[in-house]
Amino acid sequence: MKSDRKPEAADRGNGTGDPGGPTGLDALDHRLIHALQLDGRAPFSRIAAVLGVSDQTVARRYTRHRTHGMLKVLGLPNAQALGEVQWLVRVQCTPDAAVAVAEALARRPDTSWVSLMSGGTEISAVCRAVSSDHSDVLLLQKLPRTPSVIGVTAHCQLHQFYGGPQGLISKSGALTDEQIARLSPPPPDPAAAPVILTDADRRLFDVLARGGRTPLAELAAATGWSPTTVRRRFAELRANGVLYYDVDYDLRQFGYGVMVALWLSVEPARLAAAGEAMAAHPEVAYACATTGPNNLFASVLCRDVGAVYTYLTTRVAALTGVRSMESAPRIRHIKGPGPLFSAGHAAPGRRR
Repeated sequence: MKSDRKPEAADRGNGTGDPGGPTGLDALDHRLIHALQLDGRAPFSRIAAVLGVSDQTVARRYTRHRTHGMLKVLGLPNAQALGEVQWLVRVQCTPDAAVAVAEALARRPDTSWVSLMSGGTEISAVCRAVSSDHSDVLLLQKLPRTPSVIGVTAHCQLHQFYGGPQGLISKSGALTDEQIARLSPPPPDPAAAPVILTDADRRLFDVLARGGRTPLAELAAATGWSPTTVRRRFAELRANGVLYYDVDYDLRQFGYGVMVALWLSVEPARLAAAGEAMAAHPEVAYACATTGPNNLFASVLCRDVGAVYTYLTTRVAALTGVRSMESAPRIRHIKGPGPLFSAGHAAPGRRR
């Protein structure tokens, strides 16, 4: 049932909440983003009840920021739950070709998180493969033959410490523990049978990658299923941990101005502890163990370069077992978490 309460003062932009501009994000928007990260398809009425505002306010906030490109809900497949292999790829290019190569990588449906790093001569990306047997198409056949590519290195993700369904917004304190508990879906069932995606499932994910809140009728039309079947399949995919929601939003509105990729070499006996410690750092958006001489990778987001220095000399310096570290700043974001890439569209600053 919809609330008949009047819009809150914060929604009217009177200085107590909404900063007044059509695209600014305030504290209520931060709570909304956190709620959507937990459950991207949660009804606005449910979110509103937890946040203590009217559902009209939540709907207006969401529609306004989605229309202005400030946030977007995505429904994505969980590579780990599907048994897929993820590769962290680093491509070295000549300066004149880096943007073109990065955009070509971004157009591939099996890539995500494509960025230009360092001085504009290195590209970082994540490449997904159904299994290790299918990893060679991009890594061994396509990239080395690309003109102006000087070198390619790839590191297989062995274990994810933080990321995926766990967004950086989860560390912001936007929601209380009680609110998080009310909005969080049940955890994946460890006893659930493995999921094998059908062609209809893939069509479902194709639509959800464009909009995680796409209406049920449109999802039914895309898959050929009835709305009841779509709803049931949603429940199955969530119960198995195969489907999760992510929110693409502009991190500049949260005060983050610098993203730095870190590659650490950690003693094997200390790797798990170091990875778990980094996962708890409020600056870390993503952390995983990988193959290669640098066996711990993390994406770090800070306010500015001074904050990066402070992070490296305090939290990272306190980690035990770290033998060496390499860092590289991101200078341009090309593609985010989803499989889709829109050339010429400037993506929001992202958390990874």
